[in-house]
Amino acid sequence: MSTFTGWPEAAVAFYRGLEADNSKAYWTENKHVYEEAVLAPMQALLGELGDEFGEGKIFRPNRDIRFSADKSPYKTAIGALLDRGYVQFSAEGIGVGAGCHTMAPDQLERYRIAVADDARGEELLRVIAGLADAGIGIATHDHLKSAPRGYSKEHPRVELLRNKDLAAWKQWPATEPWVHSAAAKEHIVGALRGSQPLVAWLDANVGESTLERRR
Repeated sequence: MSTFTGWPEAAVAFYRGLEADNSKAYWTENKHVYEEAVLAPMQALLGELGDEFGEGKIFRPNRDIRFSADKSPYKTAIGALLDRGYVQFSAEGIGVGAGCHTMAPDQLERYRIAVADDARGEELLRVIAGLADAGIGIATHDHLKSAPRGYSKEHPRVELLRNKDLAAWKQWPATEPWVHSAAAKEHIVGALRGSQPLVAWLDANVGESTLERRR
């Protein structure tokens, strides 16, 4: 198994080129750069993170364009999902996250009940404050414009109630010199560990969906 030594400058250059020319011709011509400078470091990293954060799965580089107005065929970042987190690399740098990127209807119902509960809702606020103290932010991709049905617009935690997903997120720019060295692992591990209080709260109060997955 290869040792993780960070993502080289060639990885940044690869994604900058892909952003400028997101075509099959560019991908074919530079596929060897992707495999050696982008994919191989991610595989090495996941091998070293597995014992603590679980087995990793690297997302395929092709975009699903069937229902998208954007027909660009390739993703401009490599992402990998762990049992206890997520790691991403792009021309922008390294991103690390953990939490619920999307919630099924039953998860969302449990999440709102927990947020509305004074004890558990205040606990979540303390968790988020602790993340902020550690330099880790909160990312949401989808939220309601107002309070969900059945909840007051005046609820003290209405901003959290509006969320339809919730995850911790830490981003570093590619200009950080350590991105291209083995030291990148220390930063990634630190962010994953720092995010675990949110993962624990979600595990305890939201859990996995029990609904049958749609095909």
